[in-house]
Amino acid sequence: MSRSFYWLTAAFLLIGSASTLAEPKYGIAMQGEPELPAGFSHFRYANPDAPKGGNVTYCVVGSFDNLNPFIIKSLRTTARGMIDTIYGNLVFEPLMQRNYDEPFGLYGLLADSVEMDPERKWIEFHIDPKARWSDGQPVTPEDVLFTYDVFTEKGRPPYSDRMKRVEKLEKTGERSVRFTFNELSDREFPLIIAMTPIIPKHAFDKETFDRTTLKPLIGSGPYTVDKVAPGQRIIFKRNPDYWARDIPSKRGFDNYDRITIEYFLNSNAQLEAFKKGICAVNMETDPVKRERDMDFPAFKRGEVVAETFKSGIPPVVTGFLFNTRLPEFANVEVRRALGMLYDFEWANKNLFNNRYARLKSFWQDSELSALGHPASDKEKALLAPYPGRVPADVMDGTWLPPVTDGSGQDRKVLKAAFEILKGQGYRVENGQMLDKQGQPFAFEILTSSQDEERLASLYQRTLAKIGITVSIRSLDGDQIQSRKQRYDFDVLIGASGFNNSLSPGIEQRGRWGSEAAKVDGSFNLAGVAEPAVDAAINAMLNARTKEDFVAAVRVLDRLLISGNYMVPMQYNPDQWVAYWSYLEHPNVTPLFGYQLPVWWRKPD
Repeated sequence: MSRSFYWLTAAFLLIGSASTLAEPKYGIAMQGEPELPAGFSHFRYANPDAPKGGNVTYCVVGSFDNLNPFIIKSLRTTARGMIDTIYGNLVFEPLMQRNYDEPFGLYGLLADSVEMDPERKWIEFHIDPKARWSDGQPVTPEDVLFTYDVFTEKGRPPYSDRMKRVEKLEKTGERSVRFTFNELSDREFPLIIAMTPIIPKHAFDKETFDRTTLKPLIGSGPYTVDKVAPGQRIIFKRNPDYWARDIPSKRGFDNYDRITIEYFLNSNAQLEAFKKGICAVNMETDPVKRERDMDFPAFKRGEVVAETFKSGIPPVVTGFLFNTRLPEFANVEVRRALGMLYDFEWANKNLFNNRYARLKSFWQDSELSALGHPASDKEKALLAPYPGRVPADVMDGTWLPPVTDGSGQDRKVLKAAFEILKGQGYRVENGQMLDKQGQPFAFEILTSSQDEERLASLYQRTLAKIGITVSIRSLDGDQIQSRKQRYDFDVLIGASGFNNSLSPGIEQRGRWGSEAAKVDGSFNLAGVAEPAVDAAINAMLNARTKEDFVAAVRVLDRLLISGNYMVPMQYNPDQWVAYWSYLEHPNVTPLFGYQLPVWWRKPD
């Protein structure tokens, strides 16, 4: 062969290998490029000059007997603050930090830079040489490898499932670690890896990792656990040697010297503690309850401030969620009939002073919602393998839940629901709804507060009008959590709420995916196991363009609406917070709404 052939072959190989290379970046985004430029100084919604110092106490309903948030036993309890989407990741941190002012953008934290190929078949993290654990030891690639090893063998979902999509995890340098993905991965998964908390290899014993513990754990975060009163409170103190206090993605965060998280048995006790000044903030979602509760001396004196924040994300979806693993809820037409019988109009008028809007979509008030949008050609192509799965009115975007006359006994709605049940073999004898086998149609709703009991009672009364017997059982937070973990329930309310964003991703697989339906402790509480839903989620996770992404999410929305897995109730679009006036927050509210980790205490 000629020398020129060898040169051409070498050049071709060089070009081919170059195509797999990637430049180190300071940040990554799900769609396109990160919104913040290289060299940014801080997140827009954080005040880099916020004063440091003072204490704050947050209050929650529940209990805890374990500080390790990564094991399945911790699902029964609530050790808040170790990793926390509301109060901040106080002890454990991920490789990259999310910016809550853009749909899905990540910036350096434990990793100061990242490389990723255009196809997202691999991602490589370069650990910041300054990164340290709270005991002073450096964060290393071995810590990342250990984290995934112990999570896979001893951790809880979703952490235990991460390695199923990883073909190879390897140390590639003194401070570098690379994940190479297999065919089960998708375009979002590298970002999920970037957001997974990392734990120190030297501070955990793999053999005992899955046992509950109240021993303070070592992490890389801004706080350490100072004191623990089991079931009552956890006190975190600021680590004065916190390694990341001056990096851009953490500037203006973590402003208190001490953070206490206090636990209460119920919301009424929590509210009274707020009024007495024990709790710094109160985040009541019911506008009627707000008006009633904000009538106490400290509020009238101006010592407590009530403020409304605007959020650009879809509202939390709450409602009555059916356990479709049970035969009485396995039929989609039966669920559709039950979904018609929540009288929102009566509830809104009599319980909420008409302050609420009706929830109809899982991505309401956003471009991702199927409401008002006829299915596009891309959506029709995604649904083509599943004919008849989505009714015509949901396909063309005109579907709406029934609107009652607000009387609490609208006969036309009751009759329409009854006709659907009759078509599925149900009948009424002696005022009782019976199935095909002659068994009474009866089920139980679990509640965890008086407000939930009130809504469940409304639903109970309406269902009784067509012969369906509903019982209501009130449980505390731990009992509800235990029941959820084992899927030991008929219908949930409140505890089945779902936060959604403008960048839905792998969490949808955990909530609605077939695989998650079979795993104890997953968030697929409804037990959804539908190939069409799985296909929509996969299309969403692998979308390369904004158009493809929107189409896939709208298809998922149409499928969830059509599946009638839950009866959505109501929502108020505003974020309302009451807080004691010694607290202060930045002037900028990000896309995701207010963020407590960037608030601070006014200097005395």
